[in-house]
Amino acid sequence: MRARLIAVGERMPAWVAEGFAEYRKRLSHELPLDLVEIKPGVRGKGRDDARATLAALPRDIHVVALDGRGKTWSSEDLGRQLEQWRMGGRDLAFLIGGPDGHAPDVLARADQSWSLGPLTLPHMLVRLVLAEQLYRATTLVAGHPYHRA
Repeated sequence: MRARLIAVGERMPAWVAEGFAEYRKRLSHELPLDLVEIKPGVRGKGRDDARATLAALPRDIHVVALDGRGKTWSSEDLGRQLEQWRMGGRDLAFLIGGPDGHAPDVLARADQSWSLGPLTLPHMLVRLVLAEQLYRATTLVAGHPYHRA
C-alpha cells in the first residue's frame, strides 16, 4: 500500500520541508508517501484548485480529506484505521485544502474526513503533523516503541 498527500499550496518553509522529508524517509518501507502540490486557485474566483485536486486522484484510491468537521482520531485510532486500510488493499490519498478549505465536490469524493482537532493550523504545518502521525501509526501497528502513550 502506498499513500499520496495531495496538498493545495506550494513552497513549504525549509523547516517544514525538512521535517516532512524526515518522516517521509522513515515511512518509506512501511507506507511510502508521495507529495503532490496543487497550485492554489485565485481566492473568490472559482475553485481551480478543486479541479486540480480531483484530477490528481487515481481512480481506485481511498480518499481521506483533512477537514475541521471530520472525525477526530487518537494516534491509536489512526493505527486501527491504518490496519483497516491495509486490509482494504487500496492505496490512500490524504487531501489538504487551501485557505478556503475543500470545495464541496472534493469533500463529496472523500471516503472519510479526518479532523486533527479544533485548532486552526497553518496548512503547511498540517503536512508535517500528518506525516508524523502516519509514521506513529505504522510504528503502533508494528509494535515499535516510538509511541509511548
